[in-house]
Amino acid sequence: MSLNRKFKRLLASSLAVGLISSQFAMPSFAAPNEDAKKTGPKDATFNLSLMHTNDTHARLDNVAKRVTAIKEVRQEKPNALLLDAGDVFSGTLFFNEFKGQADLEFMNLVGYDLMTFGNHEFDLGSSPEGHEALANFVKNANFPFVSTNIDFSNDDHLKGLFHDKTKNNAKDSNIYSGVVKKVNGEKVGFIGLTTEETAEISSPEGIVFENYIKEAEEAVKALEHRGINKIVAITHLGFDDNPAYDNDLELAKHVEGIDVIVGGHSHTQLNNAVVVSTDERGKAKDPTVIVQAYQYSEFLGTLDVEFNKKGQVIGQAGQLINISAKREDPEAAELLKKYSSKIEELKNKPTGGIAEKALMNPRTNDVGPSVRNSETELGNLITDGMLDKAKIFNENTLIAFQNGGGIRAPIDQGEITFGDVLTTLPFGNTLASIKLSGTEIKSALEHSVSQAPKESGGFLHVSGLKFTYDSTKPAGNRVVSMDVETSEGVFTPLDLQKEYVVATNAFTAKGGDGFTVFRKAYEEGRVTDLGFSDWENLRDYVAKLVNVNPQIEKRIVDVTRP
Repeated sequence: MSLNRKFKRLLASSLAVGLISSQFAMPSFAAPNEDAKKTGPKDATFNLSLMHTNDTHARLDNVAKRVTAIKEVRQEKPNALLLDAGDVFSGTLFFNEFKGQADLEFMNLVGYDLMTFGNHEFDLGSSPEGHEALANFVKNANFPFVSTNIDFSNDDHLKGLFHDKTKNNAKDSNIYSGVVKKVNGEKVGFIGLTTEETAEISSPEGIVFENYIKEAEEAVKALEHRGINKIVAITHLGFDDNPAYDNDLELAKHVEGIDVIVGGHSHTQLNNAVVVSTDERGKAKDPTVIVQAYQYSEFLGTLDVEFNKKGQVIGQAGQLINISAKREDPEAAELLKKYSSKIEELKNKPTGGIAEKALMNPRTNDVGPSVRNSETELGNLITDGMLDKAKIFNENTLIAFQNGGGIRAPIDQGEITFGDVLTTLPFGNTLASIKLSGTEIKSALEHSVSQAPKESGGFLHVSGLKFTYDSTKPAGNRVVSMDVETSEGVFTPLDLQKEYVVATNAFTAKGGDGFTVFRKAYEEGRVTDLGFSDWENLRDYVAKLVNVNPQIEKRIVDVTRP
């Protein structure tokens, strides 16, 4: 949660399709344009400096270094704006314990100017408290939020904080559909967009996500009607994510008038800004500059954009600043202690299990397979634990599924602590059982591998089942064979007509990650919530094993890959 979903697809893959260009001439930003000095204000250009973060996911161990990096940029460019493209929530013990307030204290300390919402900001919607934590996050923020395509009107916690208007002097602790900021005497318009897929990959409950292109077009027109010709979209759509939902490349092509997209969601490392200069028909358009700063506060993104008098981008320079290379800011480092000390005891509490080796959680930017496209030892361990727990409630449970997007961190070799399991499975999803036909299981497996070998948060890790598929075949017709473990070590072909009891997490059981086959079963009353949270299941299972040493067992095999 999805953090979400995708540390995927390098810039080169996008360049290969000929849609974008990362080279764009621009004058130096060391001094004002010399020609503008000679010709006067009529031909003057305008320089906008931005800093940006995205998908920090409550990673606060390096926050003091992030503060240093921000201060250094501000010292050089005091008018630079600091933006966040969402997914501050979920991912570490800092979030489990403080529900975003720890992150917020540092955001307030360093002076963020504006933020939009990521999908994980809505993870707590199905809890008894609903979106209370998100509302408190907004209320305590010393900056405003911009959200153009979200309808908050059905949520009691958030509806009073949202203003469906574009505001010139946006107040802190409020949400607006559009924000106008004055920078160096020039007005700059901001809109905010969150992926519609949030409805499937998080728990927004009554909150509605509207079409990003339609809402962006209307917002841009409204800004232009007010005479604003420099427009920035802060987005949580993904750089090159599934276009069937939304992504930044599609936004840049379809919506005329957006000059800059500060993105998040796909965890994409854009070392240089990307420029889109053709529309959806391939015709030339005014340039749109896209940036994104990877994940987990590992980088601080910076962007300098030069506009001509008409508000057209005539130059840009963007880079990522490596946070790890910075020294810790003393004030921030001291402030962190009050949070880190409170979770230290919980982090270090042993489960009773010992990992005989490091259990990796790779992504496509790492070496080797990804947790979102391949069987992993950690995925096998988690699903084995789910199945073991589910059998206590119903001994006829034969299969367990865990979505790869819900596995968030590796487990180091040695003693396994509460902190380890909570960081690996941070969402607190409860265990559920579903009654499914063999045909429905096949449908779920087809959806699981529909994007392979590309990453998908809905890629299912399995226990009690082995299956093969062919990633070269059309999506929906990829599964080749399926065998279920009917007794220990004995596998028989899955019977498409037979009913099976399957264990999974409640998020997936309700249709998360686009599993319509599970949603149908849920709506028909075939899902039983068993109550135990995912991290508790893993905690109990590793304690039961004591010596934890899962293996790759060819549970999931792409017949086209070596």
